[in-house]
Amino acid sequence: MYTFDELQLLINGEMARRMTRLASRKPAELYAPVNYTLEVGGKRLRPALLLMAYNLFSDDVEKALPAALAVEVFHNFTLLHDDIMDKAEVRRNMPAAHIKFSENNAILSGDAMAFISYQYLMECRSGNMPEMLSLFTETALEVCEGQQYDMDFENRSEVSENEYLKMIRLKTAVLLGCSLKAGALLAEISDETANQLYQFGMNLGMAFQLQDDWLDTFGNQKNFGKKIGGDILANKKTYLLVKALENATGDVKKRLVSWLHGTDFNADKKINAVTEIYQQLGIADLTEKKIEYFIRTAEKIFDSIPVNELRKEPLNLLTKKMLGRKK
Repeated sequence: MYTFDELQLLINGEMARRMTRLASRKPAELYAPVNYTLEVGGKRLRPALLLMAYNLFSDDVEKALPAALAVEVFHNFTLLHDDIMDKAEVRRNMPAAHIKFSENNAILSGDAMAFISYQYLMECRSGNMPEMLSLFTETALEVCEGQQYDMDFENRSEVSENEYLKMIRLKTAVLLGCSLKAGALLAEISDETANQLYQFGMNLGMAFQLQDDWLDTFGNQKNFGKKIGGDILANKKTYLLVKALENATGDVKKRLVSWLHGTDFNADKKINAVTEIYQQLGIADLTEKKIEYFIRTAEKIFDSIPVNELRKEPLNLLTKKMLGRKK
């Protein structure tokens, strides 16, 4: 069995080799933003989840490595384009790709990353490759659907909790579910167990995104990797804002709406004012309770997966680490 740290080394080592090949391709202007985005990297959670799901049933994880890289490249492609659409200037404490290069460069390089992810996926050898391709493609479409809903919400004054949860399920959670199910499919285990891992990943992803919302307002910028309060400045429909608009009344709601409609304001003042409204309405606690609901659901599904508990331990430790970021 592999630990998360061991898998990180494996993933980063193979990613570095792939990036060297990409750097040799022309035109250099196309691949430079690709390598920059992948170099900045993250914790490689999604590829690690795929390899850990595979490792539940097989120790030969190198066979699943191309699929793990495919998931990571695809994930980073979505982040690259998301940053452009959100006008985000920082990603993982570094300038976003469209700031480092140009918006046009970032768009085209993101397109290239989408195709590179499929190129890596096709290197896998498994009797379940048709199912793998179907899962990966459907997930890619769902992520795009989630992003469209997110964009649509920008033009609406209010969004319901159910609408918001559907959006983050598509935009974030399905890729975690896909990563875990893909690992199971590559190991060629039963559909029932593969689907259990998918549902586990879905609930894990919901908790993970809600925690991301929480961290954007109440987190520590150094640990979070993005500027705190960015969602507030962008009037982004996060779970916090959705619940605040739902629960606010009278003068509190007037103040909140005024900040949402204002165009001439001091950034720090707006962040502090909206954060104060969230605290007044108990939004942090409401969000934490919803996070806890999805964590408990994920744990129940995970416990029911018919695999030796010892083999489950690395995946169990990783998921706890993923949801222990509130610092």
